[in-house]
Amino acid sequence: MAEETFSDLGRNEAIRRLFEGTGFTQNDCCVLKIQNNRTGSVVSSSVMMTEGVDFDLTYFPVKHLGYKAVTRVSGELYAVMAHPATLSVRLGISSKLDFAKVKELWEGMVAAAKEHGYRELSLDLQPSVNGLYIGISASGERYRLTETRRMPAKSMDLICVSGHLGAAFLGMQILEREKQKFMKRKTDRSQPDLTEYRHLVGEYLKPEINPSYVSQLEDGEIIPSFGYLVDKGLSDAVKRLVRDSGLGAKIYVDRIPFASRTFDLGKEFNIDPVSAAFNGGDDYRLLFTIPIGSHDRFRHDFQTFDIIGHLARPEVGAVLVTPEGVELPVTAQGWK
Repeated sequence: MAEETFSDLGRNEAIRRLFEGTGFTQNDCCVLKIQNNRTGSVVSSSVMMTEGVDFDLTYFPVKHLGYKAVTRVSGELYAVMAHPATLSVRLGISSKLDFAKVKELWEGMVAAAKEHGYRELSLDLQPSVNGLYIGISASGERYRLTETRRMPAKSMDLICVSGHLGAAFLGMQILEREKQKFMKRKTDRSQPDLTEYRHLVGEYLKPEINPSYVSQLEDGEIIPSFGYLVDKGLSDAVKRLVRDSGLGAKIYVDRIPFASRTFDLGKEFNIDPVSAAFNGGDDYRLLFTIPIGSHDRFRHDFQTFDIIGHLARPEVGAVLVTPEGVELPVTAQGWK
């Protein structure tokens, strides 16, 4: 059976087929229907992912890629205590992707949209000359009761993260290494066995965020003063926290959670796992600041979170505290 192409189907027919069986109805209007009201407010987030920068289709399953893209934009909503509501997707598609591949990508997006409770979903397709582009905009509702319960941040408030850090960056290093081996082999083109590194690779290819975090915090009446998605490394999130709060922040090296085998793999690649956590990116963890008065309840009810530091006086700035008590300034690498 010949592969279907977009030139055969046309844009409208392609979109119609992609929505078939998803449970969603295509919304042609890209204007958000939710507006501010007495029950709360609407927040929005958008992300752009480009082939060759954010992902490599040589080893990235497109279904996982679709799931990851929606997870990323959803994490931005969770970070500000919002419940996902609407999702708008725009894909720039090059000629090397046939309809079957785009359908796989879309299936991953739909699966994530359902998991995170989106009520409306829209899609637009555009041609692309230089590879695949993924643009996603999402809106979410933040309840007014949540907003009124939010307390101003103060020194000694807890800084916590929703899981281990650095694993996604090391998982990507594994995939890049195996890609180079694969490209150099002239005769043997067999797929590598990544069973030993399955968890770390999975953290990069298909990161997950618990959709119930916001509801659980609301039910426990523990409202973070600040929240961020850790997708560009812990350094970036901590620097933004210091900027937005006007306070300092101390992060303790021995409190940072790491996945199993992280240090073994770090030695193999000559990469410091702490550096991977601070500057690696793609971990998709939530970082919250929790009032110090909620410490006992938070430790008891949210054991999947790790307390890695606390807010401090403004003059402290953003620092990393070693086990010996030495304070080092936190820097974010940014783009090279």
